[in-house]
Amino acid sequence: MHTSSKGKSGSKKPSSTTAPSWLKLKKDEVETLVVKLAKKGYQTGYIGSVLRDSYGVPDVKVIVGKSISQILIENKLSPEVPEDIQNLIKRAVTVRKHMDANKKDMASKRGLQLIESKIRRLEKYYKTSGKLPKQWKYNPEKARLLVG
Repeated sequence: MHTSSKGKSGSKKPSSTTAPSWLKLKKDEVETLVVKLAKKGYQTGYIGSVLRDSYGVPDVKVIVGKSISQILIENKLSPEVPEDIQNLIKRAVTVRKHMDANKKDMASKRGLQLIESKIRRLEKYYKTSGKLPKQWKYNPEKARLLVG
């Protein structure tokens, strides 16, 4: 949105509707692994990477029929703030710390504006879709306390 690039390029996941024949894990075993990793405090992206690299699970959605976030919602393990907003808030806090030390860094100031505008756009989307409570509001000072 804020760049001059035309679109996304890169590799895509191969579309498959059935589990690969070489996979030894069953549907319920994959689901219990997702729940176990979530209880350790891992985010959904990291859970997918661990399942891919350590257990050879290419795509949880193909095997289980549900995404990792859907499994976490069913087991009441999903975070109250969606993962993408959490990561953007962490980025905004680190850029603010940098701006405190380097007040004349205008490129970082612009980057911070872009990050915070993206947070506000996602906030509006998640409020309308019901994933965030209506009274939730992004506040940079509170975010600094939450992230640490």
